[in-house]
Amino acid sequence: MPGYDYKFLEKPKRRFQCPLCSKAMREPVQVSTCGHRFCDTCLQEFLSEGVFKCPEDQLPLDYAKIYPDPELEQQILALAIRCIHSEEGCRWTGQMKQLQNHFTTCAFNVIPCPNRCSVKLTRRDLPEHLQHDCPKRKVKCEFCGSEFTGEAFENHQGICPQESVYCENKCGARMMRRLLAQHTVAECPKRTQPCKYCGKEFVYDTIQNHQYHCPRFPVQCPNQCGAPNIAREDLATHVKESCGSALVLCPFKEAGCKHRCPKLVIGRHLEETTKSHLTMMCNLVSRQRQEIAELRRDLEELSVSHDGVLIWKLNDYSRKLQEAKMHSNHEFFSPPFYTHRYGYKLQASAFLNGNGSGEGSHLSVYIRVLPGEYDNLLEWPFSYKVTFSIMDQSDPSLSKPQHITETFNPDPNWKNFQKPSGSRSSLDESALGFGYPKFVSHEEIRKRNYIRDNAIFLKASIEIPQKIMS
Repeated sequence: MPGYDYKFLEKPKRRFQCPLCSKAMREPVQVSTCGHRFCDTCLQEFLSEGVFKCPEDQLPLDYAKIYPDPELEQQILALAIRCIHSEEGCRWTGQMKQLQNHFTTCAFNVIPCPNRCSVKLTRRDLPEHLQHDCPKRKVKCEFCGSEFTGEAFENHQGICPQESVYCENKCGARMMRRLLAQHTVAECPKRTQPCKYCGKEFVYDTIQNHQYHCPRFPVQCPNQCGAPNIAREDLATHVKESCGSALVLCPFKEAGCKHRCPKLVIGRHLEETTKSHLTMMCNLVSRQRQEIAELRRDLEELSVSHDGVLIWKLNDYSRKLQEAKMHSNHEFFSPPFYTHRYGYKLQASAFLNGNGSGEGSHLSVYIRVLPGEYDNLLEWPFSYKVTFSIMDQSDPSLSKPQHITETFNPDPNWKNFQKPSGSRSSLDESALGFGYPKFVSHEEIRKRNYIRDNAIFLKASIEIPQKIMS
């Protein structure tokens, strides 16, 4: 190996340095012919390349003329150096030849663990390693007294049967680990235990309280019917459906029967009161029919328009026209509508095949006043302008629609514009309204898109002054 590379207190003099490696010479040799000195290893490597000349003066060399220089070696070994671990903290200084002896005590020197655990560490870390970390160290368990290697002791910790431990259920009890299993299963007040009725798990010291609420806990029927072991959650169903001693109302209670008796004898009651029950049911049906009729009328009132405009779509026009041709004076009625909120109730009608002078050639339209909710608050006779239109369904982006429109002012002397009398259902639908028997001819209807998708639209609008509406 090349020369020494230690941390010298003073840089070695030139005569101590190998010309080949520039370090303090290790095992120096001298060439006797020229007197030059080199590390033995450095010179051997130089000569191994086949050059048999002195590296310094290039004079021929003879192996027989190369000798060790023990005197120079002693001088080099006497040079003062620092420990090779000085940067790690070692403060030792001394002669180079004393370094190996220093290593036997140097706290920073790396040595193998004496327990042969394969770990290498500095001498100063060895006591801590031997006491706490070495897997080959000898350790005695403080609980059971057994002796283990460090590695085996780590496995023993946490399972020693003699170690004192707290109950895992946190009940506060402390005991040797070997007694823990028996305590957890049979003694711990915090152990879990299934309810024998519903099967759910509960802490042992709460399971007694659970039984006061357990849905499957067996209870007795309050009617003392004798049924055994009824689950608490099934009791209501039992009393309602199965219990023969439970008091029940007559099935005809909604019809008015107030009878109440045990379920076992309800059949006898039904047999004995068939006639009275039938009378009650008839009365109930009558009342319900009246309520349904009133609700239907109320619903119709809610669904009608309240802005004085009716847009009436007559679908399936061709079929209805044929039907009108087959039945003379066949009249179709529109949904009712109001002139304004809290206003007059009106209805339009149409004869698709005409009526009177327009029969067979024209579409006839009429308006009539119906009995309304607010008639007692209104002025009579009805006197506001009425406009009829049949709507042109042509695309507005292609051509301007040409609706056919007729307008009239009601005749105050004509009976249809007087205040309707009687109930809302007393209107005679056979009485003709006021309007136009020749509103539009069949020929005119076919000229433009008054009929589209086999439907026509009729519009009726009422002109009401703003002061009336407000």
